[in-house]
Amino acid sequence: MNNPNEHAIFLMHCSDQQGIVAAVSRFIDENQGNVISLDQHVDSATSRFFMRVSFEIAGFLVPKDQLADYFSTLVAKRYGITFELHFSSRTPRMALFVSKMSHCLYDILYRWQSGEWRVEIPMIISNHENLEKVARQFDIPYHFLPMNKENKAEVQAQQMALIEEYQCDFLVLARYMQIIPPDFIRKFPNRIINIHHSFLPAFVGAKPYHAAHDRGVKIIGATSHYVTEDLDAGPIIEQDVAKVSHKDDVADLIRKGKDLEKIVLSRAIRQHIKHKLIVFENKTVIFD
Repeated sequence: MNNPNEHAIFLMHCSDQQGIVAAVSRFIDENQGNVISLDQHVDSATSRFFMRVSFEIAGFLVPKDQLADYFSTLVAKRYGITFELHFSSRTPRMALFVSKMSHCLYDILYRWQSGEWRVEIPMIISNHENLEKVARQFDIPYHFLPMNKENKAEVQAQQMALIEEYQCDFLVLARYMQIIPPDFIRKFPNRIINIHHSFLPAFVGAKPYHAAHDRGVKIIGATSHYVTEDLDAGPIIEQDVAKVSHKDDVADLIRKGKDLEKIVLSRAIRQHIKHKLIVFENKTVIFD
């Protein structure tokens, strides 16, 4: 029996062609669904059509567990549509990976605890002990798995086992200072969210704000993206910038940079949780 307040969400893309919106709307209407929102976009450069549609499924004629199959048979195959189906009643489970820096972690945990996001955080994984006290404050299991060159493969296997044990849907690297192995990326395609300063690749290394200060930059920023095997070059979800001047010292740049990192990462997580985006050819289409 369907939840009376439940919505189904289709995210889809295909070659641009006539009749797609009508066909999708007809499928929903004929099965007694009620459209809540419908957003679409055509990329003129690639002639690709993108759409997000959300609809009520109380009283829907197609059983929930057969909805994807019915849509595939009656609509998607006809138009060559690639699609995802999500349900509003399902709360996603988010694993957090951290190292030593706490600003993004605190921001995420506040938004989760305050009810701003509908998400579960079943655990936190770290290669350092520093933030265990933060996890205890929020009563979240904390797994300290120290990593070095000799035990990297073993630790990564432990991490994967924990992810499976806690049934995590996606991962967030909240300033986790380790490279994610290809096995993780292949298992969680477009489900690992990272945050970094937007100086990359201009100011690489451990002290980008120091290097940027020495160069006299006038703007700093932050970028959140999905992780791919091409380091820091995955599909961009969110970005933002802040102006700086000669009056700002290194501490000012770091402070402003941390503020940007928090807000940009939080926006990216929200878009993912709300099923607001589609990834296609290393780019994202994000619906309002």
